[in-house]
Amino acid sequence: MDINARIAARLGALRRQRVLSLEALAQRCEVIRSMISLIERGESSPTAVVLEKLACGLGLPLNALFEVTLTDSAPLVRREDQPQWQDPQSGYLRRNLTPDNAYFPVQMIEVTFPAGASVAYETGQRDPGIHQQIWLLAGSIQIRVGEQAYSLQQGDRLGFDLDSTTAFHNPHPEPARYLVLLSSKGHLP
Repeated sequence: MDINARIAARLGALRRQRVLSLEALAQRCEVIRSMISLIERGESSPTAVVLEKLACGLGLPLNALFEVTLTDSAPLVRREDQPQWQDPQSGYLRRNLTPDNAYFPVQMIEVTFPAGASVAYETGQRDPGIHQQIWLLAGSIQIRVGEQAYSLQQGDRLGFDLDSTTAFHNPHPEPARYLVLLSSKGHLP
């Protein structure tokens, strides 16, 4: 299944689970109703910022919109079975490494962040129950968490709770590649 179709199905299912109309979700997340409808029908390729707003409106972390439930608990997930999504605005590429499964209390995501790219998640209502670790595998990147700015070099690790705004910027001529680990506070690695 195409990643936009997968996001469309997941968004629609999560909205219906919460018994929210398109209008109610639009008011919660400040995304216009018609945009949500287009996304749910798989007719729009949403940006990372729009997806973050939708996830917050649903009371979930962004990664919840990318989760894939596997029918078995096979220990091996082949690269071609790991969903990839590219932000149409910044060009950043994210690949989910961990399936949505009760056996996995943490989620792993690999991100390739292009040279010159920026993404700012300004959503005020972040999930304080989620902890994020970023381990920079290649390149360098600047990350702002709330009012605190960090400059990461290859091998650096940054950990923070998802309870404030965050912004990512790569002012360098090479892409940055990093691993993201997400865990609920009850399952900190």
